[in-house]
Amino acid sequence: MARVVQYTETGPAEVLQVVEVETPEPGPGEVLVEVRAAGINPLEWKQRSGLRPTPAIVEPRRIGSDGAGVVAAVGEGVQGWAVGDEVIVSGAVGTYATHVVVGPENLAGKPAAIDFEQAAALGIPVATAHQVLASLGVERGETLLLHGGSGGVGQAVIQLARHKGVEVIATASEANHERLRELGAIPVAYGDGLQERVASVAPQGVDRALDAVGTDEAIEVSFALVEDRQRIGTIVVGPKAPDLGIQAWSGGAPWPLTPEQLQLRADAIPVVADLIARGRFEVEVSRRFALDDVVAAAKESEAGHTRGKIVLLP
Repeated sequence: MARVVQYTETGPAEVLQVVEVETPEPGPGEVLVEVRAAGINPLEWKQRSGLRPTPAIVEPRRIGSDGAGVVAAVGEGVQGWAVGDEVIVSGAVGTYATHVVVGPENLAGKPAAIDFEQAAALGIPVATAHQVLASLGVERGETLLLHGGSGGVGQAVIQLARHKGVEVIATASEANHERLRELGAIPVAYGDGLQERVASVAPQGVDRALDAVGTDEAIEVSFALVEDRQRIGTIVVGPKAPDLGIQAWSGGAPWPLTPEQLQLRADAIPVVADLIARGRFEVEVSRRFALDDVVAAAKESEAGHTRGKIVLLP
């Protein structure tokens, strides 16, 4: 038997249920992965709570898109993967589980130097960071203002931007400033006086801004410091982007990602996995929960104060 997390109605974290099901069999062109760790992302609680609109629920809905594990079975016609391969899973459906069936396109090889928890934490954060830096047009020698530097996406943005030769000024609570310095960013505290604090550490000015928190302060300070609004992007308040005149990717944006942007996201997983294996990228796993404690894990994510990533351990 397999165990999966599902819900039958939107609502608070308590709607999540851990249930037993028959261990699935991969069909033609599919791969069964025994999940060793699953990454938790803010998007998941937003959809589960109903904050982010989704289609009507007509059958139990599985949850989770990122994970890592071991190939347990391979369906007919699948090439390149074999039972026993250690893999990174991204862009899947239902990774909050002991087993998940995915397509080969959802898999990347897990280097031996990366543990399962780190691998499960990649997915959405590194894919988003890689894509938005490219889509925003961030270039070597520029200065990027990042609103929200301590979360999974923020930490990935800092590291990938620094590899590109970009100066990063990142907002966070003071408790997380040392972590941002370790990653190569200049930390500043959010709150009253943010514009002046950013200006004081960036006398050369700010070239582009990325909002990863969705506050009015983040948008207003970006407007004050970046003249061209097309050099400002958000991954949180997408529905407001057309009226604000800024760029948006996912985050409820009214337009879908382009094929090129989707490819950038797919490319990110093996790129960052290789960087980690070579000691050039860090993934911070801050909290670990057993699968049975998924409600507590979801509440922790929803509280919005997590540094790095939360993972589930089936």
